[in-house]
Amino acid sequence: MLTIGNPTSSEISLYFHIPFCTKKCNYCHFYVLPDQEPLKNQLLIALKLEWKRMLPLLINKCIISIYFGGGTPSLFSPDRIQAVLETIHQDLPFDYSTTEITLEVNPENGYFSLMRAYAQAGINRVSIGIQTLDQELLHLLGRLHSPSLAKRSVLETYEAGITNLSIDLMYDLPRQSLKHWEMTLQEIGTLPLSHLSLYNLTIEPFTVFFKKQNFVRPLLPDEETSLAMYNAAIEHLTSFGLEQYEISAFAKPGFYSKHNTGYWLARPFIGFGPSAFSYWEGKRFRNVANLKKYHQSLTLNQSPIDFNEQLDPIAHLKELFVIQIRLCQGISIADFEQRHGKLSQETLETIEQFILDGFLTQSNQILSLTKKGVLFYDTVASELI
Repeated sequence: MLTIGNPTSSEISLYFHIPFCTKKCNYCHFYVLPDQEPLKNQLLIALKLEWKRMLPLLINKCIISIYFGGGTPSLFSPDRIQAVLETIHQDLPFDYSTTEITLEVNPENGYFSLMRAYAQAGINRVSIGIQTLDQELLHLLGRLHSPSLAKRSVLETYEAGITNLSIDLMYDLPRQSLKHWEMTLQEIGTLPLSHLSLYNLTIEPFTVFFKKQNFVRPLLPDEETSLAMYNAAIEHLTSFGLEQYEISAFAKPGFYSKHNTGYWLARPFIGFGPSAFSYWEGKRFRNVANLKKYHQSLTLNQSPIDFNEQLDPIAHLKELFVIQIRLCQGISIADFEQRHGKLSQETLETIEQFILDGFLTQSNQILSLTKKGVLFYDTVASELI
C-alpha cells in the first residue's frame, strides 16, 4: 500500500485560481469569468502583486506543489503561466524537476502544440477534466468536448512529454446507468494515465442544476446504483494498475498527487487569485470573488481578503481527523495527537463504536476505514465532527 509521509514544518503548497471559462458548466459553483484577453492581463498583474504581498510569510519555506486551478487554466497562455512561475522562482527558488506543478486542462484545449508549450513553461503535471465519455451526459453537463476529443487530449498531452497525467471522472449523473458508467471505465483503461480523481455529482447552490433541480434530481441514480458505480470504479481502476490511496483518488506507483495530499495532511497553503482560499497557522481565509475588486485592492497595496476565520482548536482537530482518515494508509492516533493535539474522550469513544460497528478497523496502532466505512464515509465524518 502507498504510504505518504506527514509534511514537515517548512513545506507549503501554492494554489492559483485562473477563473476564465469559455462556458460555465451546469454543475459548476466556482467563481468564473468570460475568456477575455484584457481580463487575463489584469489577473496576471494582480497575481504578481499578491505574490509580492504574501512573500514575507513564505521566506525559508519549501514549495512542494504549485497548482493552477479554475475555471479553465489552459485558457491562461503558456507565457503567462511561465511569468507566474518565474516570479515565484526569483523570490523563492524551487526545483522545477521535483516540485509538482499542475495545470488543469479542458479536453478542447489539450492539443499537442499547446501542451508542449506548457511543458516548456514549467508545467510537469496535467489534470484533464474529462468527466465522462458518454456524449449525452457531456451535453447534459454543459461540457464542450466530445468523447473522442477527450481521449485525444490525453494522448496528445502524453505525447507532448507530460507523462504525469491525471483525469477527472464523475458519476451519479442524471440519466447515467451502471452500464454506461462501466463502458466509460473500460475505455479509460486504454489511456496512458498515471492518476485519476473520482467525483460524485453534488448539486450546489447558484448552479444551473440547482435552478433546475426539480427536473434534475429525479434523473439521478438511486443509492444502490451509486454504490455499484463506486465499487465498479474501484474494480476497474485497480485492474488498470491504479492503486486507490484515498476515497476518491487512484494513482500508479510514484504518481500520487502531492498537492491534494497536502490538503488531506494539513500542509499549509496560500491561494492566489480572486476567490482563492488559504490555510495558514490555524486560520482559513479567502480572497474577494471579484477580479475588479481583487485587482483594485492589490493596486492600492491593500489586502484582497474578504473572509478570515481563526479555526476553533477543538473543531479544527476533528476536521483534520476526518479529512486524514480518507487516506487508505489510515492514521496512527499517537502520531496524529503528537502533531495536532489530543482527541477528546468523546471522539475516542465514537471511534471505538465505529470499530465495533464495522466502519473502522485498527491494526498495529493504525486506524483506517473498512470497505463499509469508505462507502458510508459521510456518516462517519458527520458523527466524528
